[in-house]
Amino acid sequence: MGSIQNQESHHGSSAGTIRPLDPEEFRRQGHLVIDFLADYYNNVEKYPVRSQVEPGYLKKRMPESAPYDPEPIEEILRDVQKDIVPGITHWQSPSYFAYFPASGSIAGFLGEILGIGFNIVGFNWMSSPAATELESIVMDWLGKMLKLPAKFLFSGGGGGVLQGTTCEAILCTVVAARDQMLKKIGRENINKLVVYGSDQTHSALQKAAQIAGINPNNFRAIATTKDNAFGLTAEAFRAAVESDIESGLVPLFLCATIGTTSSTAVDPLAPLCEVAQEYGIWVHVDAAYAGSVCICPEYRHYLDGIENANSFSLNAHKWFLTTLDCCCLWVKDPSALVKTLSTYPEYLRNKASETKQVVDYKDWQITLSRRFRSLKLWLVLRSYGIANLRKFLRSHVKMAQDFEGLIEMDKRFQVVVPRKFATVCFRMSPSEIGGNHESVTREEAANNFNAKLLESINESGKIYMTHAVIGGVYVMRFAVGASLTENWHVILAWKVVQEHANALLTTP
Repeated sequence: MGSIQNQESHHGSSAGTIRPLDPEEFRRQGHLVIDFLADYYNNVEKYPVRSQVEPGYLKKRMPESAPYDPEPIEEILRDVQKDIVPGITHWQSPSYFAYFPASGSIAGFLGEILGIGFNIVGFNWMSSPAATELESIVMDWLGKMLKLPAKFLFSGGGGGVLQGTTCEAILCTVVAARDQMLKKIGRENINKLVVYGSDQTHSALQKAAQIAGINPNNFRAIATTKDNAFGLTAEAFRAAVESDIESGLVPLFLCATIGTTSSTAVDPLAPLCEVAQEYGIWVHVDAAYAGSVCICPEYRHYLDGIENANSFSLNAHKWFLTTLDCCCLWVKDPSALVKTLSTYPEYLRNKASETKQVVDYKDWQITLSRRFRSLKLWLVLRSYGIANLRKFLRSHVKMAQDFEGLIEMDKRFQVVVPRKFATVCFRMSPSEIGGNHESVTREEAANNFNAKLLESINESGKIYMTHAVIGGVYVMRFAVGASLTENWHVILAWKVVQEHANALLTTP
């Protein structure tokens, strides 16, 4: 890589004017980049799954300033291979079992390329009618695949929008609920509003409440227990709501989760929505991870009761072959979003918007500008079809079942919470470890041992898993969902776990 030289006065140092969108040069460089990525996928298994670099590694490899003269794409791609790839944690590796999946696909990547290639800024219908109309169509398609009640579809008076992430979807619905409520009770009473989730709900809810101006003391993370598989019970929710009402507070919003981050627990929608309806509370259903698998009839029952919720979201960029970012949000009452999120300055005025016959998605989200996200979801739905998408999801569930079976054959290990989808939470059993001295309980010793075991596994680079602490218990999470994962990767992963466990148990 070159660096800036003091050549500003020598205009001839860079040949001619740049042509940043020359079609033939785009074709040539585009082919090189696609070939680079195809080779990357051919070799992805050879890399350590979790990046092994130290903090600050890249600064040591880079020049101190940008190049003054242009550099060829070939040289830049060589530097990508040499300097960038070592600092990547390989989410698309078949041995990636951490967090939740970010399943990639040819259709997802190419849909992204098409969207980026057109490079529209799709804030309202007029700014690119196809972008708005395709988004409305694919959201109704996916809503029908999930058997969402008609009220969530455009065809039934509701509608869907593609947000970036769940954090954005929750924030949009919290502020919509907030403004609806404040209209009734007066804006000066914002400090009385209360937001509810369980102690397993994603931190996105707390963040959204903070941004929306909810008093931090009015955020409720209601305790869950192992007895209810860490789902939020209607009884606990009702008790919290009634206690707040007695204190003169105003219950506002419940976030119920289908597939929590820690353990993929499921909150029972029907009874929770019953309580919420009684007290006029907005219910948002966060199915970021597990929503995708609900296109399979055998999992659709997890959404039973959704007809009484106000909004619902899932992340197609997790387990649905669509690249980040692509959070699908459906609302029963789009006007609630529009009233809160719309502005209509003179420079955006146009005939189409004023006829009220079009959707202006700028009024359904936080930002004004938006990408052509619907293209990639459309390509995924068309390229694979419902039947193959179901097969893909079921294959991951089957691999997770197989992994669970391997754990059960080794009596030293235990599955900590019931597996519902394709994520297995497990640990080395406390009975195998024992406390070393009186100040450490057996459970503490087990937590410490399992944390050491996980770090040892991840440092090897052979597989990558992450952890959670559920009800005070440290668990390793094995989340199957990478697009390239096959059965043999799961068997190999279990062998890696056993090898590292054996090594740790025999270390004095």
